[in-house]
Amino acid sequence: MPLTNNFPNPTMNRKYDAVIVGAGHNGLVCGAYLARQGYKVCVLERRDLAGGAAVSEAVWPGYRVSVASYTMALLQPRIITELELAKYGYEVLTPPPMLHLFGNGRTLLMRADPARLAADMARFDTRDAEVYPAWRQYMLKLGKIIEQMLFEIPPDPADASLSARSKLLKFAWRYRDMGEQFHDICDLLTLSARDLLARWFRSEAMITALGFYASCGGATTSICEPGSASVLLRGFIRDHTTPAGPAGFIRGGMGSISEAIAASGRAHGMEVRCGAPVASVDLTGGRASGVTLTTGERIEAGCVISNVATKILFQQLLKPDSVSGEFLQRVSHIRDRSTVFKVNLALDRLPTFTDFDAADAGFAYPAQVRIGPSIEYLERAFDAAKYGEIAQRPPLVVITPSAVDPTVAPAGKHLISIFGQHAPYRLRDGDWDTHRPRLYETVLDTLAEHAPDIRECIDAAQVLAPVDIERIFALPGGHVHQGEISADQVFFKRPVRGAADYRTPVEGLYQCGASVHPGGGVTGVPGHNAAQVVMRHERR
Repeated sequence: MPLTNNFPNPTMNRKYDAVIVGAGHNGLVCGAYLARQGYKVCVLERRDLAGGAAVSEAVWPGYRVSVASYTMALLQPRIITELELAKYGYEVLTPPPMLHLFGNGRTLLMRADPARLAADMARFDTRDAEVYPAWRQYMLKLGKIIEQMLFEIPPDPADASLSARSKLLKFAWRYRDMGEQFHDICDLLTLSARDLLARWFRSEAMITALGFYASCGGATTSICEPGSASVLLRGFIRDHTTPAGPAGFIRGGMGSISEAIAASGRAHGMEVRCGAPVASVDLTGGRASGVTLTTGERIEAGCVISNVATKILFQQLLKPDSVSGEFLQRVSHIRDRSTVFKVNLALDRLPTFTDFDAADAGFAYPAQVRIGPSIEYLERAFDAAKYGEIAQRPPLVVITPSAVDPTVAPAGKHLISIFGQHAPYRLRDGDWDTHRPRLYETVLDTLAEHAPDIRECIDAAQVLAPVDIERIFALPGGHVHQGEISADQVFFKRPVRGAADYRTPVEGLYQCGASVHPGGGVTGVPGHNAAQVVMRHERR
């Protein structure tokens, strides 16, 4: 069931070891780990259901809509296993391969089997097909390094204290064998996705398909923008071969992840309160000592852990004089203006993709479809948003979870979740109240080029522009990662200098959300890492 105030009534008038602001999946992960170690934890959520952007909502009767996050790609096996999520209803459903549509009958199935994928690639370029296995091994090797770094507590190179220098040296020693991979990672952080891929592949189709998420992965970037090559690693930083299972759809939608994490925490005493918006983080003698709700209720705690965006924490929940003006200025410089949008569709029946052949594909329906025909197509969409316009033909990821999971839609009905880019946070002319219908029609026009009967299938629609994502999920700029994941905003510079180790300049105040390392996506890692730091510094 959704995480709402149907929870048992929390124990009132008690002091907690930790209070967590925001019951997104990272806040729940952090609380669940602390609760397992005997900490008295209360997680507070302003909305009437918990889960943050990983929720399943009854947008229409009988539906469980993954309103924001739409598929499980990065939740780390360690967290799934340690929190025993399978015990609490977490179940992965393996969808059919992603179908990439180039138009004019040209398609590519992104099969999980590297050999079969290479064979499909050979239809476009035989040399690219031959090179692909080496490319995959190259990325897997780099992915293993970054996967290990996910669980690092970023050291501060600018801290001259003996303890900080010791941490930095230990970090360098752990990665002393990187060798040539150090230069490769530098390439990923500085090159465009197109330029890096062009070193390996010669056909535009392969560069477009393999670089697609550099233009449609949640970041405000393009396949041709320096630094966008780093996005290519996201598919290689999770081990899909462990007992925790592969990536895929989650039975019951993305909210089932949050529900399982919460149930794991509750089994060890963690409390979750929904409909409890926090008005301020309270300080006593300069130390975080609890929070005050908008109702005036005060909740005392030994420490406060923030799962909200860094900007909201320091610009709204704390008094300006709580930290230095220099630190506040760094916070104000966080880049978080997004061009992401979501369109969720309730369907009377499944639309027909004209370029999909079930007999040739070997499965009945394309539950995962990408629309991004060429590098120029992706770049024109990016350019439109850059100048305040809605892309005339946006890149789209079209997910039909009901084709695999019947629990997300009523019997005989279906659900489509469309993740798209690029629609600017701020329009050059007009506002989103005026132009939201135009975005919807643009998406349907784009989809109709490949599924001509789409309009005939729709019963209802939900359209979320960047400003809607900001409003509903408290994500400044509508940014799903609470800020760009780029060379200037990663690792020891995330969220800002001086706060990368999950602690803040305020004693007893920590951060555990997507604002901190390693950033956004449903990984659970910020919550996991923050819990480890809290346990080192806070007594029960």
